[in-house]
Amino acid sequence: MKRVLFITYFWPPSGKASLHWPLYVIKHLPRESWEATVLTVDEDTFSQRDESLLADVDPSMTILRTAANDPFTLYRRFLGKPADALLIASETIATDNTSFRHRLALWIRMNLFVPDARVGWYFSAVGKASQYLRKHHFDAIVSIGPPHSAHLIGKKLSKRFHIPHIPVLIDPWVDIAYYKGFRRSAPTLALDNYFERSVISHAAAVVYVTQSSREEYLKKYPGTLNKSHVLYWGYNEESFEGLQFGNDSGVEIRLLHAGNIFDFQNPISLWRNIADLANSGKKISLTFIGTVSPGIRHSIEEHGLGNITKYRGFLPYCDVLAAMMDATHLLVCASEKRHVPGKLFEYLRTGKKIIAFGDDNPEVSSIIADADAGALFPYAYAGNDIFAEVDRHLPDISNARRFSREVIANDLAEILEANCEFLLPHS
Repeated sequence: MKRVLFITYFWPPSGKASLHWPLYVIKHLPRESWEATVLTVDEDTFSQRDESLLADVDPSMTILRTAANDPFTLYRRFLGKPADALLIASETIATDNTSFRHRLALWIRMNLFVPDARVGWYFSAVGKASQYLRKHHFDAIVSIGPPHSAHLIGKKLSKRFHIPHIPVLIDPWVDIAYYKGFRRSAPTLALDNYFERSVISHAAAVVYVTQSSREEYLKKYPGTLNKSHVLYWGYNEESFEGLQFGNDSGVEIRLLHAGNIFDFQNPISLWRNIADLANSGKKISLTFIGTVSPGIRHSIEEHGLGNITKYRGFLPYCDVLAAMMDATHLLVCASEKRHVPGKLFEYLRTGKKIIAFGDDNPEVSSIIADADAGALFPYAYAGNDIFAEVDRHLPDISNARRFSREVIANDLAEILEANCEFLLPHS
């Protein structure tokens, strides 16, 4: 059995949604004759914990935990928050907070932490992994980002030990969506572009989780055509075992959004449509699981939807899936053209009708259309027929199964096999 080192900042018991791809892909890799060791941090102090995910970690797997050295303790202190205060992602980059400390913290984050605020992990991770790699043979290294500092760790170890490196870019690097609207200095951008270019050029193969991301990166790095691959985010089939459709609660429309939602993803026309339906006597509810930005909350209140809206906050993953199954409609908001939200694949697997928002996003539109699962609307949509349009569709669950992480693990194994003999220069 060949061996692969996975570098991922987020790992159980962290409840960060972005760990689901490595967690469940790794779970299926032994069937493809690949054994994984995980390099991660000792503690993720930003995300909430989900102890239930530990059940999906093979107890025999080697987990290398190293000091995170993250700045969030200092960040809390700087803002006058308690040391154990919960940090909300949508609030840390909120644009409606005009306090001097918040704006200064934003500038520091955008300009002094390159490539990201977790870069302090680099030093402890490279040190501990190097000690381990001197004693154990590995055939490949896979890094998961964001945080993209994981890719710098992967590249360093790859060059030091002459092991092929395969970065997986879940989100774009230099121009990730949450940088939108923020100014980054010229030196910061130059350094970040250098880091990105050095990782992409050194990699034996590069994996993107959307086709549109791959196409954008090929425009930037045309020489990477033959080593660029797409493995979608997907979903875990086992997580749906035993889940049933929700019971009729007397509410005709139960709309759910799972995950973080930011000010720049505000579907104002949807709130207007919901208000019209509620005013006409339709029994409707709106539920959010995860963090909701202040701007979204304000917009919902402006449309008079406060009395039918529930904010359930963070929930264990199994409870999130159960809530999806209980809904009649599921909401997903894409950030930009390259963004295919991970929750979309779980949504498809539920068989529920999907209301999607996104501008210039043919990939999301195509994925939904292939499963006849719903419709994609632009953020500036002015119609009052959103639910009528979506309800014309009959979702096909069988279409979603091609996105199972068991299938994705097989595809990753093929990429690993093709590159584990990749010759690296001794530099």
